[in-house]
Amino acid sequence: MSEFKTIPAEELTKNPFKMIGKDWMLIAAANGEKTNAMTASWGGVGVMWNKPVAYIAIRQTRYTKEFVDNGEKLTLNFFGDAFRKELAYFGKTSGRDEDKIAKTGMKVKIEDGAPIFEDAQTVFVCKKLFASTYASENFIDKSILNKFYNGDSMHTLYIVEIENVLTK
Repeated sequence: MSEFKTIPAEELTKNPFKMIGKDWMLIAAANGEKTNAMTASWGGVGVMWNKPVAYIAIRQTRYTKEFVDNGEKLTLNFFGDAFRKELAYFGKTSGRDEDKIAKTGMKVKIEDGAPIFEDAQTVFVCKKLFASTYASENFIDKSILNKFYNGDSMHTLYIVEIENVLTK
């Protein structure tokens, strides 16, 4: 991945609120020969257990969750505005139904078990540390249940160590 340079997570100067919440991220995981990815706008970054981490939430019904659950690594890929249409597509279409990566023409390279989208501007290469499924009884603000889960499946929260930050 010669276009990318590796920086320590602590040297990231981009705003994570904008990167995740406004620009969106593509969560990607590989399972053998196949890679799947989904768009997400919920998550964050910080420090946990003295490690730089990201946290992401994946709904139990998402196909990408199967890939995340069955592997040790995953990536969070961040793109420029030119890829907004592709990111919207990844958020609306299931990889169970078609090969989203091939359909969009995006290129992915697997490095050390982690799928890296070559058109991304920034990539967090991550290792899973923790996973827990949300439970309705744990919500303090019950209005969240009605607004985001009204009969729908819950999310699983993942805390992942950011092993490398790749940037262009």
